[in-house]
Amino acid sequence: MKKLILLVLAIAFTFSSCEKDDICDANTITTPRLVISFYDISNSSVLKDVTNLSIIEENETEAVTFNSSTLINGSTVSIPLKTDADVTKYRFILYFGSTTTPVANEDQIQFNYTRENVYVSRACGYKTEYTLDPANPFLLTDGAAADQQWIKYVAVKKSTIINENETHLEIYF
Repeated sequence: MKKLILLVLAIAFTFSSCEKDDICDANTITTPRLVISFYDISNSSVLKDVTNLSIIEENETEAVTFNSSTLINGSTVSIPLKTDADVTKYRFILYFGSTTTPVANEDQIQFNYTRENVYVSRACGYKTEYTLDPANPFLLTDGAAADQQWIKYVAVKKSTIINENETHLEIYF
């Protein structure tokens, strides 16, 4: 009987020293992406779907993947900002790949921001939160081809980017 009690105590002490696995829960908020909503320029309260929009970071060949696709057809998109720089530049190409009317049209947006690394947990590490520059949050220019900008107006809706639950930027076209 004493041996059984000792065995049970030994097993209890062995398992009592175990720690919870350090796994970052999928529901934990990590570095947020910039959420952009698209609106109709003629009726600013109406969301407007973009057609075959491709968003490509400067010096990259692959487009941003959103909802498992590199072509965006919808009124909202989330794109990552750099965690190691205070500037991220993207090419926004509407009607990407089109050779007929409407023809592809490229505009470029440079996002200017500051970064803050915030500790999440031992399992998740740090996340980066962003604040768009209040004086100059973005720079909108026409693409390489000399055509008119398809993006008519950009408005900052929320300058702090700490989660993806809200729109940060509105683009009117």
